[in-house]
Amino acid sequence: MTLRPRLRRPATLSAFRPPAFTGRLHDARTATAVGRWLGTAFVVCFATGLVSHYLQHPPDWLADHLPPRPVWGYRLTQGLHVATGLAAIVPLLVKLWTVYPRLFVWPPVRSWRHALERMSVALLVASAVFQVLTGLLNIAEWYPWPFSFVPVHFAVAWIVTGSIALHIAVKAPEIKAHWRRRSEGTLSLPPEDALDRRSLLLGTGAAVGAVTLTTVGQSLTPLKALDLLAPRHPDHGSQGLPVNRTAAAAGVSAQSLRTWRLEVTGPRPYVLTLDALHSMPRAAARLPIACVEGWSVEAGWEGVRVRDLVERAGGRPGRDGVRVTSMETTGAYRIMDMGAEYVDDPLSLLALTLNGQVLSLDHGFPARIIAPNRPGVLQTKWVHRLEVL
Repeated sequence: MTLRPRLRRPATLSAFRPPAFTGRLHDARTATAVGRWLGTAFVVCFATGLVSHYLQHPPDWLADHLPPRPVWGYRLTQGLHVATGLAAIVPLLVKLWTVYPRLFVWPPVRSWRHALERMSVALLVASAVFQVLTGLLNIAEWYPWPFSFVPVHFAVAWIVTGSIALHIAVKAPEIKAHWRRRSEGTLSLPPEDALDRRSLLLGTGAAVGAVTLTTVGQSLTPLKALDLLAPRHPDHGSQGLPVNRTAAAAGVSAQSLRTWRLEVTGPRPYVLTLDALHSMPRAAARLPIACVEGWSVEAGWEGVRVRDLVERAGGRPGRDGVRVTSMETTGAYRIMDMGAEYVDDPLSLLALTLNGQVLSLDHGFPARIIAPNRPGVLQTKWVHRLEVL
């Protein structure tokens, strides 16, 4: 007798059984508790990110009205932005772990409203992960993508914020029901479930604290001894300050500076040699230099007030801005505009020394800009031209 092979019947959708998740830590109460922390972190990141973006790239109507005080303003907001962004990594991962079983809900789409809800969640998850990941790589100065980081990061920040607002609106009844510690549906939980949730939240908080303590020292210098995981240490670098962009990377060498002159254009243009610049009345200021990557450190600077240079060229301090040009051959911030408020501030200097020493080549020798409440990328190094606007 000939045996015929048995043919398997094709699988049908009705035969599919999604995995079952019965752990209470995947419930709405846990998701809401973690979501409160995560939402707060994203709100702080968004608000401080707006400050950073508009200080770096102000629209024309705002450029002459940006405040140079308090001098530590940008140091605070950008340090908080980066510290909060790093801390948000932990609750984001915990939140995703808490809600991922919902990806296996069957059927995947029950109605048009359910489809739109799932699409909004997908957009929220994708944009949040993208924002945190690209921000993390930015502070490490690693850019493995073809697009410009700043405009994309800024645009996606609005997408994340809108997605969070939409998510809260859609989930408002569920969030309200599980907001309080003893919310409806959790009163009868077994003691071990409540203990597990408490342990998860305590562990999440401890991880957030550990990440913060080992990274925030790059901007909060009293904690610099604990700065173990941050990509920068505030004391490491030429003349005791970190250096993001070296002279070699900028295409500036000692040879190219042998014939350096400072050109100041305006109604009464003039040119200064380095000796002539050093002979002008000097001013000193103790100002922080704060980088967009999150590190910051205070230092002593000495040089010529920018407003004195502008006034000598026939400009009007308090009314005229300045365009600053660096000797670096390439770079997005080779040319920088300084608004009238900054030009008029007595602490805005064309610095010649750092902590009592002549600027090193990596810190912008022979002259660089230092101004209060201003991103480090706009503290232009290797200045050779000031143009009164």
